[in-house]
Amino acid sequence: MEIKMNALRGLDIVGKKILFRPDINSPIDPVTKKIVNENRLKKNAVTLKYMLENGAAVALIAHQGDTQDYQNLIPLEEHAEKLSDLTGYPVHYIDDVCGPAAIEAVKNLPAGEAIILGNLRYLGEELSTFSNFVKLKPEEMGNVWHIRKLSPLFDLYVNDAFSAAHRDAPSMVGFPHFLPAAAGFQFFDEYAALASVKDGAQHPCMFVLGGAKISDAFGMMESVLKNGTADKILTTGVTGIIMHIANGVTFGEPQMKFLRDRDMLSFVDAAKKYLTEYPDRFELPRDLAYNKDGARVECTIDNLPQDAQFIDIGAQTIADYQALLASAKTIFANGPAGIYEQDGFDVGTRGIWGGIADSDAYSVIGGGDTVSSATKFIDLTKISYVCTAGGAMVRFMSGKKLPLIAAMEQAYERQKL
Repeated sequence: MEIKMNALRGLDIVGKKILFRPDINSPIDPVTKKIVNENRLKKNAVTLKYMLENGAAVALIAHQGDTQDYQNLIPLEEHAEKLSDLTGYPVHYIDDVCGPAAIEAVKNLPAGEAIILGNLRYLGEELSTFSNFVKLKPEEMGNVWHIRKLSPLFDLYVNDAFSAAHRDAPSMVGFPHFLPAAAGFQFFDEYAALASVKDGAQHPCMFVLGGAKISDAFGMMESVLKNGTADKILTTGVTGIIMHIANGVTFGEPQMKFLRDRDMLSFVDAAKKYLTEYPDRFELPRDLAYNKDGARVECTIDNLPQDAQFIDIGAQTIADYQALLASAKTIFANGPAGIYEQDGFDVGTRGIWGGIADSDAYSVIGGGDTVSSATKFIDLTKISYVCTAGGAMVRFMSGKKLPLIAAMEQAYERQKL
């Protein structure tokens, strides 16, 4: 599989000034305003350390929070401290993105040291609302303030933010048009892992789709069914319930109200279409579990109590799915099988993740709840690749061209480094 973008590894970066765009947007404690999860920092620290130990001077531009995520909109000073600890190299911070102080700091930055410039969300052009309403092409971004001020200071732009690849902010797609550009280690690995499933999966290939965000599952289904990527889609969570409704199964009012209130019944028509066009490609739960007076109760699909809301898959389904996963050569999974946070209803999620971990297949999992739940129940080293992306991953697996991918491929065609 040929990846048409420049890779950082192998480039001569000694003495070079590098503008580094990672995704270190991290969960923040609402009271203390401190970082509570370092996963993205740890992932991006690998690329940063490589650049510093190979003699580059590195300025980081990154975002934290947004207008729609205002409680997390804080300066990046703590991010700098943690990256310094993770890399073992000095990582400074300046509360200025591209003003005179930032420019002076970049000009004076010695090799082997890094500096994080101010939170990109301080700039209007980096807010989600700007991208949504002002549709600039990358070649039209030359007059955007931070591109105009920062581009002349650097020899190379490195992006390690695949998790934000669906965003067309100037920091993502503008700089690759005006600077030589390369993909960092995480970006390159994440892209390669997902592409190997989407475009080069070994068969049989199993997709396990569940979770509460049903739009993610249905966003991927049509593409992976139509192009033959998925031999089987194993449905869990509300996705499995919607597929059963499309198949004519009757659920009671508590379950239907839950789905109506969240506009999930709007996916029934799509489910009917896929079941009609690809009848042999879906696996639906044979049994489900519900909470009755604080206890877990399981029932088969042909014997559903009409006063229950179902929050996990049952033992028969777990066994069925584990057998299919054991026979797979490729596995992609997104979404837990049930409400794993609730005592007694983590059984399905634990069983599915265990089946994936025990399989000899090449396995890729991704998405926030997916990774959080898998971390709780299995050793993640047993998964071939754990993807940090959520929205970008879903769009990529849906066959959509992501703005960052397009920008990096265009940079590669202009200048193969």
